[in-house]
Amino acid sequence: MARFGMVNYINTAPIYEVWKEQVHNPDWPVTEAPPAQLNRLLAAGELDLGFVSCYEYAVRPEQYRIMADLSISATGPVGSVFLFSSVPPEELDGKQVLMTGQSDTSVWLLRIILEDFFLVKPKYTSGEVFGARDPANEPAAVLAIGDEALRLATETNSPYPVQVDLAEFWNQQTSLPFVFSVCAVREDFLATAEDTARDLHQTLLSCRDQGQERLPEISERAARRIPMDPTACLHYLQAMEYDLSSAKLEALEEFFSRLIRHGAASAKALPLKIFP
Repeated sequence: MARFGMVNYINTAPIYEVWKEQVHNPDWPVTEAPPAQLNRLLAAGELDLGFVSCYEYAVRPEQYRIMADLSISATGPVGSVFLFSSVPPEELDGKQVLMTGQSDTSVWLLRIILEDFFLVKPKYTSGEVFGARDPANEPAAVLAIGDEALRLATETNSPYPVQVDLAEFWNQQTSLPFVFSVCAVREDFLATAEDTARDLHQTLLSCRDQGQERLPEISERAARRIPMDPTACLHYLQAMEYDLSSAKLEALEEFFSRLIRHGAASAKALPLKIFP
């Protein structure tokens, strides 16, 4: 038995659509959820492995290893992790910024961008991006990710004319990609089921490679979930990357180093532990 977690955003479609077609192993049950929920389940031992925020690994590195050559990442614009703001980011000092609760990695990426690069300290709050709010207490800016960000980016008459693609900004400042999710496997699972973990790892790599080859077909299928224009969906998925190259390992190290300096991650997050 290997309890596996999969992010339920369309950015996993190039892997997950193939998985759903081809992998019918009852011993590999899948839980679909936003990254933050998968983080909690993996940390609690209710999942054995899965795609989680890279932040989850950084906070509890002694519990996990990172599966080689698998990620959800981007080199440049990602198109689904945005700061939507009513003012330029350098004017957000002391102002309210609403943070989605769906991804701890994106929350900390935004905090690092605002605090390390723009040198501002907003007032952070957490809540629903499309939730009901008092018009008199509307935040100055909103962090939105995944399918919600795709919707907000195309919304007409938005109160947030300033849009910052966080992966693009990170790339401009560091010359590195950004890794949003890794496929983490629990150390206690590896201790008893390493062969199963290897089989699942190879299956995921195969699904990813096939999905990349079938991207136009898969993007048309995924576009119906938003809904969004199939061509726009294809362009979005073409910007997503699913490997874990040496540049992406360096990017993880840079991000984790900053998290450690902020007191937001374990010093044991470095050096990285990779499986196999």
